Amino acid sequence: MIVALTWLLLYQLTGEILAHVLDLPVPGPVIGMALLFMTLVIRGHGDRPIPKALQQTASTLLQHLSLLFVPAGTGVMLYLQLIVDEWLPISVALIVSTLGAMAVTALILRSLTRQKPGAHHA
Repeated sequence: MIVALTWLLLYQLTGEILAHVLDLPVPGPVIGMALLFMTLVIRGHGDRPIPKALQQTASTLLQHLSLLFVPAGTGVMLYLQLIVDEWLPISVALIVSTLGAMAVTALILRSLTRQKPGAHHA
């Protein structure tokens, strides 16, 4: 488990370094997660499966994912008055971003599920 956690943290560190050096507007952990995803996609094909230790560590982290919501809940309690004062822009941003994400997802799904010419549903 320690080795897998070390790898996860190294990917996050790599993402942080890339975000800082290249002055990217994307958070380092997101870049690290994308790098890890690309590595797993490449490694997952053929005779080199995803390491068992990484699978077990990821499963353990996902089981305790609710702990990651504690800081968010604390932030809400700390800035509750600001949220009350700025509820309209926050609500508009949430609605617009949710609808935008749904629209982009639908467009991607449609483009990925297009039938090939001459193919028919069974």
